[in-house]
Amino acid sequence: MSKISLAFRCFFALLFGGKLSPELIDELGIKPKAAPAPVVPTVRTSDGALQMLSILQRDARLLDFFMEDIGPFSDEQVGAAARSMHGPAKEAIERYVKLVPVVDGVEGTFVKAPSKDAAQVKFLGNVPATAPDGGTLRHRGWRAATVALPPVNPRQDLTILAPAEIEVE
Repeated sequence: MSKISLAFRCFFALLFGGKLSPELIDELGIKPKAAPAPVVPTVRTSDGALQMLSILQRDARLLDFFMEDIGPFSDEQVGAAARSMHGPAKEAIERYVKLVPVVDGVEGTFVKAPSKDAAQVKFLGNVPATAPDGGTLRHRGWRAATVALPPVNPRQDLTILAPAEIEVE
């Protein structure tokens, strides 16, 4: 008789309350389900690079320019295309990455090298076996002072850098 009573109590608990009480769950001998562990999105080292390429494509059509065969076009046409991309690409980079020069100096003047680390300074020309203290600055170099890319949607396929565009008439 206790099984019938338990069945009725469960039935009415579900009917009127929508769930079983902890006491009924104990009497039934079932264990409550553990909440599933939250899904932590996996971040790959390539995510930021793909995200930046996608931004540059979206804002300046950079990939379209690089993937186009520019051989048949005149220098003026290529220059005009590059000029139209320059502003939007620069704005996109400045929006997400703060760039600072590795060597803050005037190109063409003598500067002292801030480091002999090959990742920071590349010596050119007639370089002795021991890295020199300085030389003529040919390029200031770039360092990313800060990177502030927007958060990645875990459901977004970052390998899609630009969606296909289909016009419907």
